[in-house]
Amino acid sequence: MNERIVLIGAGSAVFTAGLIADLLRLGEPADVALVDPNPGALNVTLRLAQKMVATAAAPITLRAALDRRDVLPGATAVICTVGVGGRRAWEQDVFVPRRHGIYAPVGDTVGPGGSSRALRMIPAMVEIARDVIELAPDALFFNYGNPMAPVCRAIRKATGAPVVGLCHGIMGTARYLARALDVDVADLRYVATGINHLTWFTQVKVGSEDAMPRLRAIAAERAAQPPAPLPAGDSPYESPENDPFTWRLLHWFGAFPAVLDRHVTEFFPQFFREGTYWHKRLGVDAFSFEGTIADGDNTFAEMSEVALSDDPLPPEYLGRFEGEHEQVMDILRAVRTNTGIVVSANLPNTGQAPSLPRDAIVEGPALVDALGVRALQQPALSAAISGTLATRYQWVETIVEAALERSREKFVQALVLDGAVTSIDQAAALADDLLAAQARYLQW
Repeated sequence: MNERIVLIGAGSAVFTAGLIADLLRLGEPADVALVDPNPGALNVTLRLAQKMVATAAAPITLRAALDRRDVLPGATAVICTVGVGGRRAWEQDVFVPRRHGIYAPVGDTVGPGGSSRALRMIPAMVEIARDVIELAPDALFFNYGNPMAPVCRAIRKATGAPVVGLCHGIMGTARYLARALDVDVADLRYVATGINHLTWFTQVKVGSEDAMPRLRAIAAERAAQPPAPLPAGDSPYESPENDPFTWRLLHWFGAFPAVLDRHVTEFFPQFFREGTYWHKRLGVDAFSFEGTIADGDNTFAEMSEVALSDDPLPPEYLGRFEGEHEQVMDILRAVRTNTGIVVSANLPNTGQAPSLPRDAIVEGPALVDALGVRALQQPALSAAISGTLATRYQWVETIVEAALERSREKFVQALVLDGAVTSIDQAAALADDLLAAQARYLQW
């Protein structure tokens, strides 16, 4: 069958380009509808995709729409990369808490920024889910938007739509561990379970060899002495010699958490008051948030220039991108061909994660075949690791209720549960400042 793919949030040019590149790699015919409420961003993405398809002479048809309801009927797959408010709203998720002394390197998953983002994302994604149920009830439905666990939980709770949450973080962490072990990532086998962006690698093998002792030895060596101050301008993001907090968690908890210090530190705010992170400040000179935003703006500007110019398409646009789009085309092909593959997916806990709450959105291994994407049974987590996730899942329930009910009171409760604030009064003041900063994007 020809896939009829609807990509909602297509103004995310990097994701769309990566998805089109994967379609070109597969070489199969497809009808792709690009949806975004921003006409300018949608035009850039459409023009770029058209250039890619034309250059490859691929059997792909492209459409663009400002209204998703115009293109949802007949869809076989719906992929959401929505970010309500874009980078400008995201900035306020980080800058407003900074004024209260709370620093974040990312601010899109947990912390005050993740809570604020959830208030914008959940109502929008619930409305999309209702349209999918009405207009494309048989479509495979994927979400890439953050905060992953609250968005997927809200969709399931409010609509029952069988959304599958996808993130490339587990794949990226597997590559990181392969580098640390000096092995080919293709030889790595692992089990990783948890909440998106705090997913614990409890088993790692290289072929038939248990690699956890080697990883723990690396962690023990690093934990024996404080890490040296990071050089000015250094960002411990890709190198396995860095990420000191993640390696310390492996040493003390016996499992390796994804996705490294940039995300994992936000789940443990008690250790990073005022953003202090080994002689640097989170989000400022360690994992610069302003740098992340600037990179996004610059990348979109570069893609706009390529899309709108008359010059030939640079050859790198036809290669395979690493990024958030990874897995989804392989999943679609596995479903259509009944080819069993195992991926990492965010799905409700129906018993596959015995240590975690029922119905909680758990990131873990899943089998993909003609029956869809189904969670695989996982071993029980230790009490300590379960404890790192317990309050987080109650935070998810609370922020979902806050968003669905438009409740300031529950927003404050969520900020308290999150743990970045130091008092209830600070939580209330921060909630009011975030609500004011994001008022234009909230359906309150």
